[in-house]
Amino acid sequence: MDPLAIAQVSPYPWEDRHEVNTYVGRLSEELAQRGHRVVIVAPSRDEAAVRASRKAIRAGDVLGAPGEIRVLAVGEVLPGVAATGSSRGRPAVPIDVARTVEELLLSTALDICHVHEPFAPSVASVALRHSRALNVGTFHAPAERVVATQVARKLVTLVFGRLDARHAAYPATAELMRRFFPAEYALAAPGAEAPAPAPRAADDPVRLLFVDAEERQALRLFLRALRRLDLSVPWEATVVSAQGPSSTTPMRSELRERVRFTTGGEDEALASADILVAASGGTLPAPALVLRATAAGAIPVVSRLPVYEDLVEEHGLLFEPADVEVLGAQLRRLVGDRDLRRRLRDAAPPARAWSTLADEVEASYVQTVARRHDPTGDPELWERLRTRKLIDVDLHMHTDHSGDCATPVEHLLATAREQGLGAIAVTDHNEVSGAFEAAQKAAEFGVKIIIGEEVKSATQGEVIGLFLQEKIPRGLTLEETVAEIKRQGGLVYVPHPFDRMHAVPDYEHLLKILDDVDAIEVYNPRVAIGSFNEEAERFAAKYQIVRGAGSDSHVAAGLGSVRIRMHDFDGPQEFLESLRHAEITTKSGTLLYVQALKFLETRATPRAARRARRDRRVRRATRKS
Repeated sequence: MDPLAIAQVSPYPWEDRHEVNTYVGRLSEELAQRGHRVVIVAPSRDEAAVRASRKAIRAGDVLGAPGEIRVLAVGEVLPGVAATGSSRGRPAVPIDVARTVEELLLSTALDICHVHEPFAPSVASVALRHSRALNVGTFHAPAERVVATQVARKLVTLVFGRLDARHAAYPATAELMRRFFPAEYALAAPGAEAPAPAPRAADDPVRLLFVDAEERQALRLFLRALRRLDLSVPWEATVVSAQGPSSTTPMRSELRERVRFTTGGEDEALASADILVAASGGTLPAPALVLRATAAGAIPVVSRLPVYEDLVEEHGLLFEPADVEVLGAQLRRLVGDRDLRRRLRDAAPPARAWSTLADEVEASYVQTVARRHDPTGDPELWERLRTRKLIDVDLHMHTDHSGDCATPVEHLLATAREQGLGAIAVTDHNEVSGAFEAAQKAAEFGVKIIIGEEVKSATQGEVIGLFLQEKIPRGLTLEETVAEIKRQGGLVYVPHPFDRMHAVPDYEHLLKILDDVDAIEVYNPRVAIGSFNEEAERFAAKYQIVRGAGSDSHVAAGLGSVRIRMHDFDGPQEFLESLRHAEITTKSGTLLYVQALKFLETRATPRAARRARRDRRVRRATRKS
């Protein structure tokens, strides 16, 4: 495959030893070795790295050569948040960091934006919001309460809808995410690297290990469980913790002699450990640590959490979260039974290679990239079209053949002529009679007509058919509507695709018809919230879909609020090729005006008065022609 430009986005400060950062780093190394250009995007407390990264973004010097990895420190974490360097805190996103991420994604041509743990607020969530690339999301081991208590879950669901592929690092994570955010989550488990087990003598004490990567209560539980061990059996415990001993869990003198605290040396501790204890109550599990310990030959004793149960299978022991008695009993069994330790160690599966993860992720990238449209079009046809005259086109408007519009066809055509439009698509709601009437009268006004219809599907929103031959009934499924447009030789044009105030297809249904979409409306002046148009622009960009625009005019005064400058065309093929090379120009500030006119012409005017006004407009337009 051709090399891809990939951004791997972590929500955690890059200098922190966090399992997500390890995952991002090792995956990036594997992808770079395959020739891809990879940039790692993460927050950082290194002020010099932040300054250098922002300078590189402004200069456009972000992606290196194929096979090269670059790290961009997009900003510092807020003071007082995760200040200890612990993995516990999820830093909030200062506005300057958010702007840096936005600038990066707008100015850099990426194929894939791979976000990790894109829960808000985080750098990963900001990247997902602003990305114009294809988006892949990996969910690692979020606590259930983090997933369940996401503020405005409906909004989060919409944001996650921007993901074109979803991965889960563990089976339990996939199950959890499916429950709260239903979708397909492909398993993309991490690799497990650990130092080779250290040489051991037969009379060496049994070595227990606790790494303070979980919530603080887990350490307290471990230290309390040590009190239940038989002191006549030789054992010793190591606690790797950046914070040191817990002041709320005093140790007896006989335990202090056997327990050693260290602020580093995790690899060394894993190499010599016989038993690893992971005692999370579910708030902050550390499954990658369990995998590394197993690879190093240690036996995992873990709390009965789904994410841990999937990992230990037949080679570890379980206890109920916060149950110090059972944890103590399990440790006594292992410390006192050499044969049990050997059997469990022999039952451990082989360590998973990071290259296997890279194989799976790369295959997902290939599948996702394959959904993009071919941007080249028909070069030979374009060579013929580019010498034709330029005309202004509006691809979305209504006449009084739509139930919510009072504009007569003649008045629409006269206004189009006055506005200097060379072609218009008449797209009445669930009706083509207005478009055919306009086509019959077009010669009088010197405006080319595209026969269109804005069709309401059963439950998946609206879609426009252009260059139609006959009416398409409303109420079909989205797929059936698209098939009927194609049967007539028409083009599938998706209007206001992300305007939540209109009937629109959601991401799931839009992706189902993606291969059949010919063009997408990236600007509609009647969209009340500008971010909806921006989202349409992002969608068109990442899937390389031809961009269109239309006034969606329900009153003639709305014509001209957006124009497509393109070369003249005949038929759908020439139109689509010309549109591929067109320029869109917009005029702001028209929404309130045209909406008020629509209200006055429809709801606020008596029916008889509307008929009289329509007749006057028809007579006036006829005289002008």
